[in-house]
Amino acid sequence: MAEVNTTQMRDALAWATNDMEKAKEPSTNPIVWFWEAIEGDFNEDRSTAQLLTDAAISMIPLVDQICDLRDLIANCKKLSHDCKDKAAWLALVLTLIGLFPTLGSLLKGVLKIIFAHVRRLGVDQVVKAVDRGMSWVIVYLRREEVQKYIKAQKVDRVFAWLATGVKEVRGRVNTKALLAAFDTAISALEGMVNKVRLVPTIYRKAKAALEQAKAIRLAANQHMEETLKPVHDILTTIILNLERRTLEREHAILNASNIHFCGALPEADAITLMLKHQPTWLSKTGDKFIDPADVAPIRPEVDRLSAKFDAAGNPRPQKEIFPYLTDQNIQSFHTLQAHTIKGPARLYRILAPNSRGMSDCWVTEEIFNKLQNSPNPKEAWRRYLAVWPDWNVDGQFVIYDVKAGESLNVWRGPASSQTKNTLPNNFLEGGWEQIVFNIERSDPRGDTLIYYKLQKSPKGTTLGPPLTQAHVDHVTASMDKSEKATFFAEHIGLRQQINHPKISGPFDTGWGYTEFDGVWTADKIGLPALPGQATAIAKGAI
Repeated sequence: MAEVNTTQMRDALAWATNDMEKAKEPSTNPIVWFWEAIEGDFNEDRSTAQLLTDAAISMIPLVDQICDLRDLIANCKKLSHDCKDKAAWLALVLTLIGLFPTLGSLLKGVLKIIFAHVRRLGVDQVVKAVDRGMSWVIVYLRREEVQKYIKAQKVDRVFAWLATGVKEVRGRVNTKALLAAFDTAISALEGMVNKVRLVPTIYRKAKAALEQAKAIRLAANQHMEETLKPVHDILTTIILNLERRTLEREHAILNASNIHFCGALPEADAITLMLKHQPTWLSKTGDKFIDPADVAPIRPEVDRLSAKFDAAGNPRPQKEIFPYLTDQNIQSFHTLQAHTIKGPARLYRILAPNSRGMSDCWVTEEIFNKLQNSPNPKEAWRRYLAVWPDWNVDGQFVIYDVKAGESLNVWRGPASSQTKNTLPNNFLEGGWEQIVFNIERSDPRGDTLIYYKLQKSPKGTTLGPPLTQAHVDHVTASMDKSEKATFFAEHIGLRQQINHPKISGPFDTGWGYTEFDGVWTADKIGLPALPGQATAIAKGAI
């Protein structure tokens, strides 16, 4: 603890103990008062008002440190009675996170409130705890002193700003950093103990508390590592909750119903444009090439894991079934593995207004952030996830939430390079991780599409009368391959409705809806007001 004068110490303790009268007494020894307050305050079930006060005083230097030491001593006292108490170790780690030296006061206050609710409900109800805590975070953010702080920091997107801060904290939470924070706290306690050596009754209690903390510090080497996973899960749940609230509030950014779409890009047109403009995401012969997976040795394992029935004809448990992969799916990977994603987790899918929200290709939050942080996200997406412009003209994304306690079977691995016979000297590199999972097209959770005939006129392209999927299926059922190609070149299918209950979106990527520096087409199609083109947050999304 930094050296302070006695007046500062008295004021800090007055805040922490709500005893303003004692602070006015000239004879009050602030160090003795500190140990008296510590000895008397081990209340773990703090009221909502106390939680908000704890959060607010995070902005007051020294008061905050006193509360941190109070919490640390309380954690160590509990662990001294049962050193195998996992909940107590979790509480200690949450306290130590608050001791990180670069943790901002506003973020620290927010985490104090949420962590308190997590301690109350436990890690088995972390989503409920975070959601309940966030209700009080909003109350906290409305406080006058907090609003002044937010204004001074020039923060206009507070939930997004907090989410970024929690991500930084999550990236720093490891055993080494936590033990370093523990050591710093013990050093502060030693300083406070030495200041009461001449007060025997207080000194004995202070020294006992210090020795207790040191004993738990020695045990921490063994127990800290196993606490990291639930702590990372808690922080991830907080991040997802903050991001969800950001998306819900930024309607001007989200709702895509008023965009103008340039339409699908036929393969022949895409090849012509790629040859003419040689975009930077297009690799050339001699550049790094990532071979596609060999289907033959992989197919038996894919078929076995995706089978709905075992060899005896008995239904397999749903939790053991992985998505079926076509040969094209397999070859889109360089290598692949079956993997079960455990919630809370979030997957992202880049798409266009004519793409299905629920379809095969996804990326993790890590890869999505890597894309968005790239100098040119669209270029990075095409190059490293190997997506041809005639496959997907992008502009939007959707989010799939895997809730805490849930799991999702997927295939994951680095994307392979993609080639076209009509582009013998060019290819897309690939290499970044992709996720593939899907549902059957007949599944009612799949998107509802609606089709329009493209009507061209001197004034531009407009959409003809709508056709349902059932009507299109009926019309094209008797067509040969060439006739079908002609039909779908003259019609465009738009996403009428996203039906999957775990998908939120669509959201705008910010990359734009054009390709090749905007020379793709002069026509922009005004989209009809379809629910599938307007942002919706999935019910119960994290």
